[in-house]
Amino acid sequence: MAERTLAIIKPDAVRKHAIGDIIRLYEGIGLHPLAIRMMRLSKACAEGFYAVHRERPFFNDLTTYMSSGSVVVLVLEGTDAVKKNRDLMGATDPKKADPGTIRALYGASIEANAVHGSDSVENATIEIGYFFAESEFR
Repeated sequence: MAERTLAIIKPDAVRKHAIGDIIRLYEGIGLHPLAIRMMRLSKACAEGFYAVHRERPFFNDLTTYMSSGSVVVLVLEGTDAVKKNRDLMGATDPKKADPGTIRALYGASIEANAVHGSDSVENATIEIGYFFAESEFR
């Protein structure tokens, strides 16, 4: 059954000019972009998106980083989209990510790890709604 998930190509990967390569990796595993937006998150927007982590010690650094440059936000659709995307992303720490995963290929550190991806179908729905109206990709 087709699912949708949210992916964000983070500022470090955008600065490395890896957008096209990363999108090709998504498409190569059967995840098709339904909506794509390049934008620069304000600090407030990043704080709202990552609000679930507000009490974590890394929250300020994460939201400062995510608002430090342009990002590409995508809605991806495909069979088992959340799991496929999580597998393709690789471990949070690029040094521990399997070869061929996005983070192994393009990540520099735990923070600058190239991509974000929804961790569940439920969170994907919430995260997609944070950036896109349903009418933008229906």
